Amino acid sequence: MSIEKNKAIIAQFDTACIEQNNKAVLDEMVSDKVINHATPAGRPNGKESFHHFLDALHAGLSDIRVSILRQVAENDLVVTHKSISGTHSGTLFGAPPTGKELSFEAIEIIRLEDGKYAEHWVQSNMAAALGAMQGH
Repeated sequence: MSIEKNKAIIAQFDTACIEQNNKAVLDEMVSDKVINHATPAGRPNGKESFHHFLDALHAGLSDIRVSILRQVAENDLVVTHKSISGTHSGTLFGAPPTGKELSFEAIEIIRLEDGKYAEHWVQSNMAAALGAMQGH
């Protein structure tokens, strides 16, 4: 696969899965053997970890938007610095709704295999952004 096709896969995932929580597209785009290095210890990994995170994100945020700020790709890896924002309209990872706009940034590394997510790493400032919104 070309680097541009790999970048397009990430953009498609961001729109269909992060913004829209389209479970059928997620199941197509994520390998059955995916390793999610961002999953907390003792929690289910694989596709289930993606479904769990996106369900929790959509329970807490409405009108989710993803903006790609920077992106670098090489071979089977795509590194994306993105911004995720939405209205904090529901409980988000234990934080009660504020009705305010929440925006956080994430840096993800995705290893693709046969055009599908095979490995995932991420660092984000979501917890800090939620804490600031809550006045902590």
